[in-house]
Amino acid sequence: MSDATVIPLHIPRREEPPRAPTETPDEARAESDFERRLAGGLAFLRRRLTGDYSVDEFGFDPDLTDHVLLPPLRPLYERWFRVETTGLHHVPSTGGALIVANHSGTVPLDALMTAVALRDHHPAGRALRMLAADLVFTLPVVGSVARKAGHTLACNPDAERLLRAGEITGVWPEGFKGIGKPFSQRYKLQRFGRGGFVSAALRTGAPIIPVSIVGAEEIYPMVANLRTLARLVGLPYLPVTPTFPLLGPLGLIPLPSKWLIDFGEPIETGAYGVAAAEDPMLVFNLTDQVRETIQQTLFTLLAQRRSVWS
Repeated sequence: MSDATVIPLHIPRREEPPRAPTETPDEARAESDFERRLAGGLAFLRRRLTGDYSVDEFGFDPDLTDHVLLPPLRPLYERWFRVETTGLHHVPSTGGALIVANHSGTVPLDALMTAVALRDHHPAGRALRMLAADLVFTLPVVGSVARKAGHTLACNPDAERLLRAGEITGVWPEGFKGIGKPFSQRYKLQRFGRGGFVSAALRTGAPIIPVSIVGAEEIYPMVANLRTLARLVGLPYLPVTPTFPLLGPLGLIPLPSKWLIDFGEPIETGAYGVAAAEDPMLVFNLTDQVRETIQQTLFTLLAQRRSVWS
């Protein structure tokens, strides 16, 4: 039997189709976030065109606030001021409450950052309805935007209506005295007025939540006040800071101070009864208690902050 020559069988190798480059988790997440924002933006435009949104008796437009007014504030909150909040659990998830905070910073960004904290970081995503000075609603554009954001005049009737409607209502009793004080008086609370906010809380039985804000004092350190010029243009003050007006428009950029916001334990008012609002001594004592609580908490927060910038 002869030896056979074995010829190996050659099977051509099958070419694999080219594989599409795989996405990294970060790229997929970015694309998903973009698609979600795009879909949300298109849905918002559709609601605006069809009129499928609601506005309350104060002019508050929650849809516009969430999709247009709050988004530009979030980079300031998260990256520029790097705000840390504590005590948000003291703010009720339902029902009305009165937020009372210190006021500072030359421009009232402290109120806006408080609104972002409540909307984005409170478990119930509460909207903050602020009581603002008359001047705010006389300014072109600003007044209309303030109304759409849900804010109203700093007067007892409006405060009581909001609290009875179950809204989180914010008041800054120092007013222009607080945001317009010189840098040398930083973190020293000004007068709280006659305690009108306490009367509103007593009449509605809403808890008062003292809020202490550290960081706003350093964003525009006011070293001088051009009072005469301010009176001529109808403003309560006209600040001079290390960067404004020296640097022109660049001086309007706030300095990136480190912020701490503390929501303190509620001061309950329900047990006093509606008639207690007419007791001037009780109103005075509660006003002083709120003011002293905020002042002492400011001192504590300042001791905790490592530096103005971190």
